[in-house]
Amino acid sequence: MEKQYETVIGLEVHVELASATKIFCGCSTKFGGAPNTHTCPVCTGMPGSLPVLNKQVVEYALALGLAANCGINQHCRFDRKNYFYPDNPQNYQISQLYVPICHDGWLMVDTSVGQKKIRIHEMHMEEDAGKLIHDEWEDCSLVDYNRSGVPLVEIVSEPDMRSAEEVIAYLEKLRMICQYLGVSDCKLQEGSMRADVNLSVREVGSDKLGTRTEMKNLNSFKAIARAIDGERARQIELLEEGKSVVQETRRWDDNKEYSYAMRSKEDAKDYRYFPDPDLPSVYIDDEWISRVKKAQPEMQPEKAARYQKDYGLSEYDASQLTQSRHLAELFEKTADLCGNPKKAANWFLGETLRLLKERGLEEEEVEFSPEHLAALIASVEKGEVNNQGAKEVFEKIFDEDVEPMAYIEAHGLKISQSAGEAEAVVDKILAANADAVEKYKNGEEKVLGFLVGQIMKEMKGKCNPGQMKELIISKVK
Repeated sequence: MEKQYETVIGLEVHVELASATKIFCGCSTKFGGAPNTHTCPVCTGMPGSLPVLNKQVVEYALALGLAANCGINQHCRFDRKNYFYPDNPQNYQISQLYVPICHDGWLMVDTSVGQKKIRIHEMHMEEDAGKLIHDEWEDCSLVDYNRSGVPLVEIVSEPDMRSAEEVIAYLEKLRMICQYLGVSDCKLQEGSMRADVNLSVREVGSDKLGTRTEMKNLNSFKAIARAIDGERARQIELLEEGKSVVQETRRWDDNKEYSYAMRSKEDAKDYRYFPDPDLPSVYIDDEWISRVKKAQPEMQPEKAARYQKDYGLSEYDASQLTQSRHLAELFEKTADLCGNPKKAANWFLGETLRLLKERGLEEEEVEFSPEHLAALIASVEKGEVNNQGAKEVFEKIFDEDVEPMAYIEAHGLKISQSAGEAEAVVDKILAANADAVEKYKNGEEKVLGFLVGQIMKEMKGKCNPGQMKELIISKVK
């Protein structure tokens, strides 16, 4: 009988926090500066420099831990993790091994077979390393220390995930929580959210974990899903051939869809952790925790429930609209301005999501003003522009945030308001299509659409199809 295998996956997710300055110095965390311009003696590891903890980093880590149902270590401390890479200026990283700020949390995720609870082992604060840039033309490697000292929270899950689908659901839930809290923008393409995948396989029914590998260099959800499928297949092939899986760190090449070994996997003892002598312990009192709890914003489940109650939206529509805090805020402003939440929801769930997909953009990159979309919705309701014309206008609003009425006027999209002109065209089309008129009189309702289409064509779209339909019905009795 052919063996069946189960995949066991745990994640180490690094989230870059949104503080304006680094975790232990006053250098900027802004992305994209010229190499080595956001640096100082502290974040470049100069002898004699001393770290000072950024309080905002603790606040963000605390907020995230509370939102993910974690326990809080009210006395936590920092440790030195020793390793010797060119991108690590001190030759150690300041992290938290022994007493992390958060522990024993969980998130519920939605999958195709229902909800699943993913446990979180811990969350800890740490500093990021620099960035190595490999120059193939000059055959050398350069180091940019701008990222060195940028604050991170590392979220370590339990090995509770069994498929790429569950992994992506967990990451999407984690990203949504971070964005709602405002603790991180979680842009994978900029490295502000990075996931390392720890994966092993075992025979179905076994309670013994297999040998795991850790995969790095995963900068999109699609790459993560492909890496999981690829590594699962690689490990099963080794076991089927009677070989052993080696515990190691592997690098995923998304172009080749293959992973290759980077180094043997280190254990905690290899890093020679010890308490950082330059940083005092952090004490988080009850009042601080209470204040952070009270400051938590309305989260996605509460917002979705409110949309159903206040705006009369379906459970599905409310859930979709609230997946992104940024889009939800744009929707709310648009709905309030136009006074028609359901129409506003249709534009966000239809055209906005379509254009996001076509343009390959993240929800947070949408920049059009709610005032312009609200004005477009109002002009459609007044019969000043038809649906086809409105979609053209909205595409311009989405891309360039144009003023809708100015664009409608400038591009001849405004519907003719002359009742006499419209009636004359309707009479002309009915006379030219006597067969279709006769079919409609005999009960063939579908020809009504054909007649409306002919009128729209004759008037070059400058009419309201609903009004034309009513005009035809009034004339054909």
